[in-house]
Amino acid sequence: MLKFENRISIFGSGGQGKETMCYLMDCLSDTNYRIEDIAVFVVDDNYYNEKTILNIPVIPYSKFSYQNYEVIVAVGESNDRKNIVERLPVNTKYLTVIHPKAIVSKLIQIGDGSIIAPGAVVSCNTRIGKHAHINYNSTIGHDCVIGEYYTASPGANIGGSCIIGQCVYSGANSSIREKLHVCSNVKIGMGAVVVKNITEEGIYTGCPSIKLK
Repeated sequence: MLKFENRISIFGSGGQGKETMCYLMDCLSDTNYRIEDIAVFVVDDNYYNEKTILNIPVIPYSKFSYQNYEVIVAVGESNDRKNIVERLPVNTKYLTVIHPKAIVSKLIQIGDGSIIAPGAVVSCNTRIGKHAHINYNSTIGHDCVIGEYYTASPGANIGGSCIIGQCVYSGANSSIREKLHVCSNVKIGMGAVVVKNITEEGIYTGCPSIKLK
């Protein structure tokens, strides 16, 4: 699903940015748009050393004008994503990208600037905050509330009726049991299994998960 009125700018030209560009191509496959005609990568001036990436034009941040683009911040790390958004003008318009092969209930709310990858599943009556990334084959159960800047790595799973704070990162193949609360600014390691509420910021790993000192 893709609805846009302006050209599209992808902030971030690393792996997440390139994957997001591919999602956009798939979203446009049934239209007359060509991704190279409507999209650009935007990079910091210090990293501006390529004119194109995968045939998509690249522009430095100093040449970016928010009035001419709808923005998708395609950076994997939650706090880096937040920092980029906070640098941009408050009137910036953000694009939400839902891949056609994602399974997403019609009975959900998704914040602006979020990305849902192919194979992801989002169940009914769930609210997802702005600038969330729901990666390949990850799942979010029914009746969840997901905070802004959430990141689900490939294969991450959240059970139903969970409440997740802002800037939470779920590592690949991690799991959060149903009906749990996870506070903001938490990283859940690869394969970790969360079986009780997380009320302190930090990094949690293991099965069952424990906070790293």
